Amino acid sequence: MPVYEYYCDHCDKRFETLRPMSQSAAPMTCPRCATPDARRLVSVCATVSRDSGGSRLVAGSGSSGCGSCSGGSCATCGH
Repeated sequence: MPVYEYYCDHCDKRFETLRPMSQSAAPMTCPRCATPDARRLVSVCATVSRDSGGSRLVAGSGSSGCGSCSGGSCATCGH
């Protein structure tokens, strides 16, 4: 089951939830303020290859966690 990201404009909350693909377009209620119209965000899918040499990112955002770079020489966070 995929993880979908949502954002609530009413309380400025970003959250994730597991939902069947068949329900991906259905309205989502915000867990913080119970507003029934949180909007789904566009997410990036990541694929990790695991082999005898460890793990490596095959496809995805490439983000290392700070959200402002894609890994590699970032002046903001040093990644």
